Amino acid sequence: MKYFSLSEFDSSDHPGSGTNMDERFLAMLDNAREIYGRPMHINSGYRTIYKNQEVGGKPNSTHLQGIAADVHCTTSRDRHDMVKAFLQAGFSRIGIADTFIHVDSGDIHSDKDPNVIWTY
Repeated sequence: MKYFSLSEFDSSDHPGSGTNMDERFLAMLDNAREIYGRPMHINSGYRTIYKNQEVGGKPNSTHLQGIAADVHCTTSRDRHDMVKAFLQAGFSRIGIADTFIHVDSGDIHSDKDPNVIWTY
């Protein structure tokens, strides 16, 4: 990876767990960062079952599989530019919240619906 380190994806209750991230997902995210042209801060990457329960994540969360990330984002302009970069990088599952954007590759690696954008 050019723009991220695996430790950025660690579950906060399990140091070193960023190594559980899927390499294809990370390559897509690195490509999105290249397109975006500015730093991206990872709020959440890989999650243990315990961390996922603590934050209220869904039982089948793609974070548990290492194929999701929540990227910090708080302004309308950044939100637009980030979503555009994610789409250009090939992500087709995007969730938009007030303080982050969720991206995952669940459509490629599991049975999640493709081509969806949702809000929190």
